[in-house]
Amino acid sequence: IDAAQREFHLETYIFEDDASGRLVVDALKRAAARGVTARVLVDGFGGAAFGDRLQPELIAAGVQSLIYRRELARFSLRRHRLRRLHRKLASIDGCVGFIGGINIIDDMNQPGGRAPRYDYAVRIEGPLVATICSTMRRLWETVAWASFQRRFRIGHCPSPAPTAAGTQPAAFVVRDNIRYRRAIEDAYLQAIESASSEIIIANAYFLPGYRFRRALFAAARRGVSVVVLLQGRVEYRLQHYATQALYGAMLRAGIRVFEYQPSFLHAKVAVADGEWATVGSSNIDPFSLLLAKEANIVVRDRSFAETLGASLKQAIANGAGELDLRDWQQLPWHSRLLRWTCYQLVRLAIGIAGYGGKH
Repeated sequence: IDAAQREFHLETYIFEDDASGRLVVDALKRAAARGVTARVLVDGFGGAAFGDRLQPELIAAGVQSLIYRRELARFSLRRHRLRRLHRKLASIDGCVGFIGGINIIDDMNQPGGRAPRYDYAVRIEGPLVATICSTMRRLWETVAWASFQRRFRIGHCPSPAPTAAGTQPAAFVVRDNIRYRRAIEDAYLQAIESASSEIIIANAYFLPGYRFRRALFAAARRGVSVVVLLQGRVEYRLQHYATQALYGAMLRAGIRVFEYQPSFLHAKVAVADGEWATVGSSNIDPFSLLLAKEANIVVRDRSFAETLGASLKQAIANGAGELDLRDWQQLPWHSRLLRWTCYQLVRLAIGIAGYGGKH
């Protein structure tokens, strides 16, 4: 932000008023003071307190700020309420971009936080930044129009440099409710179905649908080493136990399942065959794959994939416990019933929202 000369644009699901959030607020105010056009778009549910605590301060300092789908009825069950802005994106002067799973929140801001939250993001330069910028600007214009904030409409913007900045082929993949409803899921499925040796997935909220599970099981049957690193600590009980209802089937299929223990796992990344990789905001669950606005980067580059894969393997070796099928089969009947009940409740919630079926 301090390096921005013309424009800084941020999208985030959470923007917390804590030590890390304050660092970003102060940097945004400095940018606005030196004439940089600074824009911040925050989700109305994930950043529920942002509108009262931080937005007025930013606007007073000259920072443009909007809220995506402001939360008006906290306990409403209307399905549009589940369509959240879950992307974590930033662009600087149309030349540098950031994409990943990291919100504007302190890594220690978590229940019982004794170690930092575990997450990933990528810094991008080159032609791909133009796609990120145009995607962010389109959403900003839509929200500004819907919010009657004509003063925040985008005028002239810096044009991203079209020249290559490196040699790594990459694509910017989004999920929305209009043109790209299954783009991120399809990118995962293509990588899984074409993998020949190894798949490593690290995901905070993992509740894949039928197509995704079938692709993982088929990969394991043809001899691919499939490793899944999931959340070991209980953050949201319903989601946590619903995910565990799938452990038995995955273990029987030959998939190795690890639970990350040192802190809360918030990563949404994967590697296939040491040459395909993705980093982004999308979880592998119905809320991300069927409802929210998400954004991932997909990279086909051995150096990038091997670096990410090595990082994941280190996390597994240093802080994860592997599940054993025999131990899992010996769980008391009431523990298994609890997990399957949670799984069915999540399926019911998705069905009530109108997004059921074999996805």
